[in-house]
Amino acid sequence: MRIKEHPILEFKKSKKVTFFFDGKPIEGHENEPIAVALFEHGYKQLSESLVSHRSRGIFCCIGNCSSCLMKVDGMPNVRTCTKRIKSGMQVETQKRSS
Repeated sequence: MRIKEHPILEFKKSKKVTFFFDGKPIEGHENEPIAVALFEHGYKQLSESLVSHRSRGIFCCIGNCSSCLMKVDGMPNVRTCTKRIKSGMQVETQKRSS
């Protein structure tokens, strides 16, 4: 699910690191956004809407919407589309209550 070649863009390779998503080890590329690494591993739902509890995933990828909010290293409401992966990072799905 990762673009490896592109006629215009260049993709710099970074080292792989392990972080934890809901307690499970996940491998990602250092300094890429958390949401990108989760998407690559098949995790499309990052959160849910507050009222109707519908699935939310990657939407804007620039930190403007609230579709990718998760708890990162104990801090709630982190925009995972802009937060960069670090080795050992703990990422958790946020449970919302209406």
